[in-house]
Amino acid sequence: MDWLTTVDHKKIGILYLIAGGFFFLVGGLEAILIRIQLMFPQSEVVSAQFYNELITMHGTTMIFLAAMPIIFALMNAIIPLQLGARDVAFPFLNALGFWTFFFGGLLLNVSFIAGSVPDAGWTMYAPLSGTQFTEHHGTDYYVIGLQIAGIGTLIGGINFLATIINMRAPGMTFMRMPMFTWASFITSALILFAFPALTVGLAALMFDRLFSGNFFNPQAGGNVVLWEHVFWIFGHPEVYILILPAFGIISEVISTFSRKRLFGYSSMVFATILIGFLGFMVWAHHMFTTGLGPVANALFSVATMLIAVPTGIKIFNWLFTMWGGSIRFTVANLYAIGFVPTFVMGGVTGVMLSAAPADYQYHDSYFVVAHFHYVIVGGLIMGIFAGLHYWWPKMFGRMLSEKLGKVTFWTFYIGFHLTFFVQHFLGLLGMQRRVWQYLDGMGFNNLNFISTIGALLMGVGTILFLINIIITFRQPKGCANDPWEDGRTLEWTISSPAPEYNFAQTPLVRGYDAWWHEKMEGNTEMTPVEPIGPIHMPNASILPFIMGIGLFTTGFGFMYSGEWGTLGFITVGHAVGIIGLLITFGCMGLRSLIDDHGFHIEEDEILKDQGVKS
Repeated sequence: MDWLTTVDHKKIGILYLIAGGFFFLVGGLEAILIRIQLMFPQSEVVSAQFYNELITMHGTTMIFLAAMPIIFALMNAIIPLQLGARDVAFPFLNALGFWTFFFGGLLLNVSFIAGSVPDAGWTMYAPLSGTQFTEHHGTDYYVIGLQIAGIGTLIGGINFLATIINMRAPGMTFMRMPMFTWASFITSALILFAFPALTVGLAALMFDRLFSGNFFNPQAGGNVVLWEHVFWIFGHPEVYILILPAFGIISEVISTFSRKRLFGYSSMVFATILIGFLGFMVWAHHMFTTGLGPVANALFSVATMLIAVPTGIKIFNWLFTMWGGSIRFTVANLYAIGFVPTFVMGGVTGVMLSAAPADYQYHDSYFVVAHFHYVIVGGLIMGIFAGLHYWWPKMFGRMLSEKLGKVTFWTFYIGFHLTFFVQHFLGLLGMQRRVWQYLDGMGFNNLNFISTIGALLMGVGTILFLINIIITFRQPKGCANDPWEDGRTLEWTISSPAPEYNFAQTPLVRGYDAWWHEKMEGNTEMTPVEPIGPIHMPNASILPFIMGIGLFTTGFGFMYSGEWGTLGFITVGHAVGIIGLLITFGCMGLRSLIDDHGFHIEEDEILKDQGVKS
């Protein structure tokens, strides 16, 4: 019950991590089935229909249900600590964001049990996603599941914007914020502007499917290219929503384990802002082959190439941070250092794809698959693993095994490059994306075999990481406040794991890398700005969980509105949907009408707590 009702940002971070980790395993299993099917020519390990379902659900699960929540897990667990805050701005909204994401993801994956799985590709291009080509409910699960999950992401982004703007400790100016907090700030702004576009697109597609709308139906005057515009106006900023927090993690890890201030901090901040800004101006590079014309293609080519400039600034800043540093090759730092050349490779192929004439050749080939996996897996997942190893002691009070971690790193890293490096050449040889089989004698056999072996190695690496977690949790909690001894930011000044109220006394920030600044002056703790006194905390609430169930029920009911019979003047499906809406709005009413004054943690309890943990 504690976990179902919690509004503590640290526990919500752990919930995001568990849910995201679960969906990551589901998406990984789907990926391995895809690679086993393509291991040999004309293979029939899975059927053509199931293969289409696998590629659709793999992409959707990994982007929306695995990568996003794990990023949110780290943001929840760490950002308030880096800011010197006691919580996020809206703790109740934070819990609501998690439960709506979770039940949306659950609804999407229930499609496997229901037997109507999304099968039109993760981009759900019209008219494939219309009723003419997918009469079953697979696309409905996609549309409604992602709308519910998207609510959670959107309110999470708003929450972090409000937290970073309003909850910084005294002295924590914007240009003293850690890079992970800066990256999360820009990410939250991108969420605020990008996700409404997806919501509009999904709503329009839902009207097409459930109410015979004609937004994307050419036979009724609709336009299929309109879906591509709406989807990619969201979809390209989404890439930066994923990768910017990873940039922030890499900045923290490389700086800490080089025992140096991050090189060019100001330029890193402005590069991050510029990447976020330009990210909204390049969506049509996904559409060079749709016939936009030479002027549009040229403009979007140039805009895409421009993004390489701020990204290049970041790469050089990381290299210069390591230059002359006292580098420690911890597991977190191995992932961070491995990230740099891998992401450069992904970036270089991105610049290749940005040239419209060349893109006509690469488009819808395995070259594109190799490119975005180098960016998302080689970039984002490496960043996530670096962040998890780095902040694990702060989240759980235990250190992950460094020996097993290094085996995991090399297994996963080698497996990754084996899987995706050869796919560049598969694409250049002419192998198309999303194909179920390929003929023998086309030059694809050996490269596909190598790629599948690499994917299996990545699977082994993931299993080793899970074993590391299990071994770690059998040990007692007992980490020092600053287990790496070189911590630079405020989260390393408090106990591991952090107490419920985070900081007994709000710290005074006197410079960038606030904790390192104090250590260099010979201080053993941060200077507080207030005496120890009662701390006001928000009450736990079951309402976010119930609202998630309400939205899940609503989606299910309206999806099957015409198939469960009638109850007099209303169908059973509509009745179920209305009950779900009543549950959700009822919870909103309760939250609005009943005052929640929270509670206070008293001074003697805080002193006792500090005495035990110091």
